[in-house]
Amino acid sequence: MEKTFEIGGRSFVLDQKKAEEAFAGKRVINGRPSMAFNLLPLRYQWAYDLYRTMKANHWEPEDIPMGKDLEQWRSTTEVSDNERWIIRMGIGYFSAAEGIVGDNIQHVVRELVTAPELKLVLGRHAHEENIHADSLLYMISSLGINPHECEAMFEQIDTVRRKNEFVTRISHSLRRDLDMTKLENKQLLAKNIFVFGQCMEGTQFYGLFGMILSLYRNNKFPGIGQMFRYTLRDESNHIEVFRNLLMDLVEENPAVWTPAFKDELTALMVEAVELEKEFIQDCLPVNSIGLSAADFIQYIDYIADRRLTGVGLAPLNPGISNPFPWLAEMMDIKKEQNFFEGRVTEYQKASSLEVVDDSEL
Repeated sequence: MEKTFEIGGRSFVLDQKKAEEAFAGKRVINGRPSMAFNLLPLRYQWAYDLYRTMKANHWEPEDIPMGKDLEQWRSTTEVSDNERWIIRMGIGYFSAAEGIVGDNIQHVVRELVTAPELKLVLGRHAHEENIHADSLLYMISSLGINPHECEAMFEQIDTVRRKNEFVTRISHSLRRDLDMTKLENKQLLAKNIFVFGQCMEGTQFYGLFGMILSLYRNNKFPGIGQMFRYTLRDESNHIEVFRNLLMDLVEENPAVWTPAFKDELTALMVEAVELEKEFIQDCLPVNSIGLSAADFIQYIDYIADRRLTGVGLAPLNPGISNPFPWLAEMMDIKKEQNFFEGRVTEYQKASSLEVVDDSEL
C-alpha cells in the first residue's frame, strides 16, 4: 500500500510495504543494517518498557546524606571492625565490578545487537553502571578512605581478583570482528549475556548486597545502605534486560540452545557460585551480629537457582529456601524520607509505575 502526500506541488510517496519489510528485518543480531535509530514500530516492547522504568528510577548519589555514616565510620563504639571490613570489601569489589559491567555493555553487547530499542535500553543500562561507579566514589570520598586501598583490594585480594577475572575472560572472548551468522559466535554472545546478567549481576553481586543491607537494617551506615538499595533496584532491571535479551536471542536462533550449551551455562553458574562463596568467607571471616557466612552461602545457592530457572535451566539445589525474606522489603523504595535532613525525596517519577518482583531476590 502506497500513500502519496502532495505538498507545494511536489509528491512524496510512502510505501508501507517497504516499511513493514524493514520492521520484519528487526532482530537481536544480524538484523536489517541501518544507521537510522528508528525505534518505531517497536518489535521488542519489553526493552522500551524497561527503558522507561529505568529512566524513571533515576537517582543521584550526592542527594543522599553521609553524615551519619562518617560518624559511625570514625566511632570506636557504634560499629565493629568486622562491619567496617564489609564496607571496605563492598567498596573495593564494586569499584571494579561496575566498570567491568558497563564496559562489556558498551563495547561488546550493544555493538552486536541490531534492533534500536535494544540499543536504547542497553545504553540506559550502561548509564546506570556509571551512576553506581559514581556512588562508590562518593562513598570513598565521604568516608575519607584512601582510594589506593580500593585499587589494592581488587588487585591483591585473591577472591576479588578471581571474580573479576571470571567475567573479563568471557567479555574478552568477543573483543574482535566476529561473523555473527556462525553458530559458535552466537553462542559466545549468549554466554556473555548469561554470565553478566545471571551469574555476575544476578548472583555474584548479591552476597555483598545482603551484607550491606543487613547493616542498614540495623541502622548502620544508612547513607551507604540507601545507595545500595537504589543500586539493587537497578540491578533487578538489569537482570531482566539480559534475561529477556538471552531468551529472544535463543528464540530467534534456536540452534544455539543445544543440550551441551545448556550444560556449559550451568557449569559457568557453578563456577560463579563457588567464587562467590569463597568471596563471602573473605567478607565475613568472623560472624558479626546478625551476619552469618553460612546464611549468605545458602542465600547465594537460592539466588543462583532463581537465575537458572529464570532462563529455563535446571536448578542446582531444588527446594532451597531463602534465608533472608526481608530483603524483598528493601525493594519497596518508591518514596523515601532522608534520615537526617527530614525532607522527602522522590526517586521515581509519577509517570512510571514500578512493579516490585521479589522473585528476583
